[in-house]
Amino acid sequence: MPEKESMAILVGDNPFHGISHLSQDRSRARGSEINNVDYASHLVMTAMENGANGFMFSVSDTTLSILKAIRRKSAIRDFGLYAIVPYAYEYVRLATQLGGISGLAKRVAKKVITSFDVKAMAIGLKGIAWTDLASLLKTYVLYEISRIRSATGKQAFLDSVLLHEIITEMALSLNLDWFFKSYIEFMPKLGIRPGFETRNFAYLVEKFKEWNIDFSQITIASPFNKIGFQMNPSRIKCEEALSGVTGSKVIAMSILAAGYLRPYEAMDYVLALPNLNGVVLGVSKEHHARETFKLLKSRFE
Repeated sequence: MPEKESMAILVGDNPFHGISHLSQDRSRARGSEINNVDYASHLVMTAMENGANGFMFSVSDTTLSILKAIRRKSAIRDFGLYAIVPYAYEYVRLATQLGGISGLAKRVAKKVITSFDVKAMAIGLKGIAWTDLASLLKTYVLYEISRIRSATGKQAFLDSVLLHEIITEMALSLNLDWFFKSYIEFMPKLGIRPGFETRNFAYLVEKFKEWNIDFSQITIASPFNKIGFQMNPSRIKCEEALSGVTGSKVIAMSILAAGYLRPYEAMDYVLALPNLNGVVLGVSKEHHARETFKLLKSRFE
């Protein structure tokens, strides 16, 4: 099991989904090889051999196939897994194909039921009976965890399950303090840290403090980089909020600002930040996996 006190140096999965936050041209320039499961699993393993100690991924058929390949090739229990749910792009595509939200809901419900996860079904039935959104969330999360366990086996260390930024931002905007508290209370019972992905870090910290949420129980993933790319409402506000958060596991995303920054200058900025416990970085080439994560390890030791 990975050392919890160490800096989390995570491989990200965006390249494997053909995602570039800068442009579609850059995504296409990576070539089709990155979409090959064997190649993608090799990249993750190469990063692990050169300093990475975890993998952050959206739960999708693609990443589950990558995890299965890693399980076949190596000791998957030697690094931490950080899952983001739901994989929003997949569900948006399905909603379009299935005639909207109602069609999507029926498809997801069918998948949950046919997964034969009795615990998930019991909680889900309560949610349906009482229109209990918290129970529906728990059911869905249990379903996604079961998919991960099926791909990785019981020996894998699932460190945290983070709610996707779309869910986080919506719940924040609606002031659903009970939603966050219910999730935070539920996940430790499974031996997993509850987590939240956000591009509104300062606002999340403000609301969590207002709601007396214990930061030491949670993981937060949010953009941090020296040019303020994707840092809302501003880099300064996010840095101020970070300085006031102690005990939480905060993981910096977008540290290279979609390629605008060189690794050395990006790391200099990240290293100067207080209360930061990890970074996540996607790579699409083998030499990038070797060089970048070797550099990250040397700088963060």
